[in-house]
Amino acid sequence: MFDEDRIQQDSPAWVAFVQICFAISLGCTALGVIFLPVNLWVKGYLGMGLLFTVGSTIILSKTLRDQHEARKLIKRIRDAKTEKNSD
Repeated sequence: MFDEDRIQQDSPAWVAFVQICFAISLGCTALGVIFLPVNLWVKGYLGMGLLFTVGSTIILSKTLRDQHEARKLIKRIRDAKTEKNSD
């Protein structure tokens, strides 16, 4: 049975805060790379590093969330089996 009380949802204000913080930090870092007093090759290298870091961070957070959700599902299944066997 689906229990809506067990679902954890973030508030719209929190989601907006997280998105704004991400945009600001990415923008400031990109501006820092752009205005560094170094040649174009170094800026390109740092820019690519920034893009790969952002991409791998997103992938890591998604993977950790998926693992957490899978553990929660397995625990619910085990709890349901235990309840069924105890009846």
